[in-house]
Amino acid sequence: GIVVGHGTDTMGHTAAVLSFMVQDLPVPVVVVGSQRSSDRPSSDAARNLIHAVRTAARGDIAEVQICMFGPTSDQYGLLHRGTRCRKMHSSYRSTFRTVGDIPLAMVSEDFRYLTQDFRRRDPSREPRVDTSYEDRTTILYYYPGMKPDLVEALVEKGYRGIVIAGTGLGHVNKPLYPALKRAIEQGVHVVMTVQTLWGYAQMYVYDTGRDLLDIGVVPLDNMLPETALMKLGWVLGHTDDHTEVLRMMRESINHEITPREPHNGYLILQGGLPDTEDFIKGHWK
Repeated sequence: GIVVGHGTDTMGHTAAVLSFMVQDLPVPVVVVGSQRSSDRPSSDAARNLIHAVRTAARGDIAEVQICMFGPTSDQYGLLHRGTRCRKMHSSYRSTFRTVGDIPLAMVSEDFRYLTQDFRRRDPSREPRVDTSYEDRTTILYYYPGMKPDLVEALVEKGYRGIVIAGTGLGHVNKPLYPALKRAIEQGVHVVMTVQTLWGYAQMYVYDTGRDLLDIGVVPLDNMLPETALMKLGWVLGHTDDHTEVLRMMRESINHEITPREPHNGYLILQGGLPDTEDFIKGHWK
């Protein structure tokens, strides 16, 4: 297996793009870092590295994974799939969370696999390395009052792809429509994700979403915005043909789009609120 040391701030981006650039892995690739430096008594560096090396040496998941603390204590680490993981807290050691799915496994002295839906280690498998990448891509987190000239400036500067993290089910306000329409007509590839992180872009539900579909904005279901940005750059490194770009973006390579979210994939512990506790007791065995 392979261990990749990385800073935590952009670890999710790196794990995502590696998941596209290196496919059919024969062994685990484990991305690891620490939230707190090794000169601090509360550092998670050593424990994370131990878990990552153990995963690379003995783990059965031949995919790109992030290995970091599970709980805030050092009880165990979690292995997160590279395309479905995000840093969710600025300082907690348990900052990395799988979004829209469940983690792959727990790791301590041994492994507890939380799913069987992964590619297994097979040293005879030949990996495919494909590092083509177009960096003239960007992401727009929509906010109320966003001006159309932001989109126009990106087109003017030669950007080839735009990921929108839209509100609700994948929406932006109507003043942006003409700018997005012109961008698409000029060959810019525009895709939609949701800034809620959990859930799906379902643009056919409301007329605002349907209008964007008519313009040519393409929904990416429950792909995370940052994963979509990494994938769009990788796809545009291979083709600029609009039909092929959209086909590749909507074809799941490594679980960046999932057909459904598990009942225990969406858990936010709101300080032990009674209804949250009841939900967990009733659903998470």
